[in-house]
Amino acid sequence: MADQLDLVVIGAGPGGYECAIKAAQLGLKVAVVEKNDRLGGTCLNIGCIPSKAMLHASELFDEAGHSFEGMGIEVGKPKLNLKQMLAFKDEAIDGNTKGIEFLFKKNKIEWVKGEGEIEAAGKVRAGDRRLEAKHIVIATGSDVARLPGIEIDEKTVVSSTGALELDKVPGKLLVIGGGVIGLELGSVWARLGAEVTVVEYLDAILPGMDGEVVKNFTRILKKQGFAFKLGSKVTKVEKQKSGLKVSVEPAKGGEAQVLDADVVLVAVGRTAYTQGLGLDKLGVKTDKRGRVEIDAGYKTSVDGIYAIGDCVAGPMLAHKAMEEGVALAEKLAGHYGAVNYAVIPGVVYTAPEVASVGQTEEQLKEAGIDYNAGKFPFTANGRAKANKTTDGFVKILADKKTDRVLGVHIIGVNAGELIAEAAIAMEFSASSEDIARICFAHPTLSEAVKEAALAVTGLPIHM
Repeated sequence: MADQLDLVVIGAGPGGYECAIKAAQLGLKVAVVEKNDRLGGTCLNIGCIPSKAMLHASELFDEAGHSFEGMGIEVGKPKLNLKQMLAFKDEAIDGNTKGIEFLFKKNKIEWVKGEGEIEAAGKVRAGDRRLEAKHIVIATGSDVARLPGIEIDEKTVVSSTGALELDKVPGKLLVIGGGVIGLELGSVWARLGAEVTVVEYLDAILPGMDGEVVKNFTRILKKQGFAFKLGSKVTKVEKQKSGLKVSVEPAKGGEAQVLDADVVLVAVGRTAYTQGLGLDKLGVKTDKRGRVEIDAGYKTSVDGIYAIGDCVAGPMLAHKAMEEGVALAEKLAGHYGAVNYAVIPGVVYTAPEVASVGQTEEQLKEAGIDYNAGKFPFTANGRAKANKTTDGFVKILADKKTDRVLGVHIIGVNAGELIAEAAIAMEFSASSEDIARICFAHPTLSEAVKEAALAVTGLPIHM
């Protein structure tokens, strides 16, 4: 006899586990189907969490080798113990995934181990288990996007998964893709000693980010030793007895150049993962990119089946999936749930960090929206000068008529933390004047946000 439930969630990544926890908190009987040995999905196991651990450790290694002496800290040249650094990364994974297991037990959520298949509306099979529920949520996430003709072996040609498991620092690392994943993982290995070359099909890195931020960030990465082949594509990766030969040619056609590499990282994005769910048989509609089509309430084309996160349209961000999971759980429990897609921050966790929320100047111009821009550099911020972390700036874009903040873009140390206050302000429809009149603690990096708000009307104090 099948188990009777209110909700079955397929996938225990950030969207799935938050949806399950919130639904259980609101009184629903919930089970989560997850085929992997650990909860947390890509984010906790092979994505967000392990990459941030490696970014943190490699940044400290780099600081010890280049910055400590100037601050009066004499430690000598740091020695890399890569095995221990990888163990540090694994500890972060273990701590976070076990934390989700604890939350499942606390909220009486059953983890059904196995690969889920939806046999019909209200019916899910996972191995030899049959589950019946009023609601089914697809939260199966995404997989690595692949390039035709380039085989990923996770040894010398790696995805983000293999790039977090390399057993030695590559002499030369070639990154295919100038997006967030490629730049973050490229940063890790560059700090540890690799020569990093990024090949990007478009004419600029970080597509969709504010153009001024991208221009400045590219300059900073070049100072850090990155080499860029923009407007270019990789057409072939040949394995030699020693190393790889990588053919790179202009995206618009032209003569190919052959580059040497020890490791190639394929970081050209991610694709929705819905294999094995039986969606075609059920009549659940998907778009041309394989993403599940949903309405404003996350419902698919089949009643009782919903979808959230990376397997639906929108930015492939863990926090976007989390918000959708919570909003959907609230709806299914008879409450109000909503996500403001206009205020979803994005962060690149390099050094310095890059963070953005809302619209860019390019988007505002394309939409014909008149705006004022205020910018304040960290070179004029007291805390940044004291810490010698003056790269970057804060830029605030506000509607010219109403002064409502439409976008905030930050490049600098802790930009990923600073963007939260901008998101809060925008969530409450703040004007640049509202931000400018708030008392910020001194000395803090956050004062640059206040000064950028003052600069919207041309009156910053410290410039």
